[in-house]
Amino acid sequence: MSHYHPHTAADTGAMLAALGLSTPEALFDNLPEGVRLGRPLALPEGLSQMETLAEMEQLANQNTRYRLTLRGAGCYDHFIPPLVSQIAGKEEFVTAYTPYQAEMSQGILQAIFEYQTLICELTGMAASNAGVYDGATAAAESAVMCRERGRTVTLVSAAAHPDTIAVMRTYAYGTGDEVRLVPAKDGVTDAAALTALLTPDVACLYVQQPNFYGQVEDTAALFAAAKAAGVRCVLGANPMTLALLPAGNEVNADIVCGDVQPFGLPMAYGGPSAGYMAASAAMVRRLPGRIVGQTTDAQGRRAFVLTLQAREQHIRREKASSNICSNQAHCALTASVYLTYLGPTGLTAVAERCLTHAHAFADMLCKIPNVSLAHGGPFFHEFVTRLPMPPQAVEAALEAHGILSGLPVAGGMLWCVTEKPTLAQLKLVAEIVGEVCAK
Repeated sequence: MSHYHPHTAADTGAMLAALGLSTPEALFDNLPEGVRLGRPLALPEGLSQMETLAEMEQLANQNTRYRLTLRGAGCYDHFIPPLVSQIAGKEEFVTAYTPYQAEMSQGILQAIFEYQTLICELTGMAASNAGVYDGATAAAESAVMCRERGRTVTLVSAAAHPDTIAVMRTYAYGTGDEVRLVPAKDGVTDAAALTALLTPDVACLYVQQPNFYGQVEDTAALFAAAKAAGVRCVLGANPMTLALLPAGNEVNADIVCGDVQPFGLPMAYGGPSAGYMAASAAMVRRLPGRIVGQTTDAQGRRAFVLTLQAREQHIRREKASSNICSNQAHCALTASVYLTYLGPTGLTAVAERCLTHAHAFADMLCKIPNVSLAHGGPFFHEFVTRLPMPPQAVEAALEAHGILSGLPVAGGMLWCVTEKPTLAQLKLVAEIVGEVCAK
């Protein structure tokens, strides 16, 4: 429990002597008196390890720990097998640095290559990068990839996540480009409105699948209309749904992007996570960030290298498709471990349980008088219900039982059901909601 001293008085004296100074304060003699504090920092006394642990536990007790979470809206409470964190937490992964020297970084390069391979298999696209910051960043970077001279406008479905739309607008503001919203109708993108917006200055169309309201979009039809106008198509997919819904290549997408948070990453107050990006062969050279390629070394052995670098750190700035200079490599690695552990059969089983339990819960809620689905289309594991009272009343009632409700939204509540809740738990929630609605 002793205090930590980075160096002794003798160490300090030796350093000052080497500099020709008598005191540490002399290091700052060139600074004007007016900008110096002139007193010790007003910091509390240091704590022992035991005292620090007690303080941290007291702070942690201020958090609300829900025994059941029915809220998603972009961040999802999936079960994370303990093996995932055990493998991802290995020291050689946690401490790995940017793999600039391929000969010294074959392990982490291989891990990234395997992540890219998994993303390509899931999305049906030709190539993937090593990941970007999050799903919203991936969407914004995808829009940048599609812009060309004369075609700089990005069309975004108004049914996409509001945060994603905001980040795409921020990117466009920085470059002087425009984002136009395609109106939503009955909870999905309005196909008729899209047709009128497909003008010659449009570079790409972004559609989220499923959308913010949980509805499954007819992406094949929307993208067919866009392609007929010479517009590139970006599919923003919840990757968990790709175990059941058509992959990007099946709906003729040029880019598929999203967030890998459902794959073994905790909700953790909203982050960190990792955005994924996968593109068709024609778009590979526009992919931002890092890409790991497979090659052979001088002895003909399998080897991995960074390749096709489209960021300004590696190529001429005017040729760069992005200035993004990092990625969430450890989060991507964690997603790889999760996917590898589950395998295709396991991932499909998780997705199917999300689907069936969400629909079962929706049926339970809709049996309550004056509660109904806000939208009639197909959904995966999120849906909006209309309520006969403000959704905050339901939110408060469930919180009293240690349950985090769906997200209050205009017109009702956006519920999310992953594979974690049991049918018995969902039945209890429906009963509580019924009691609130009966008051």
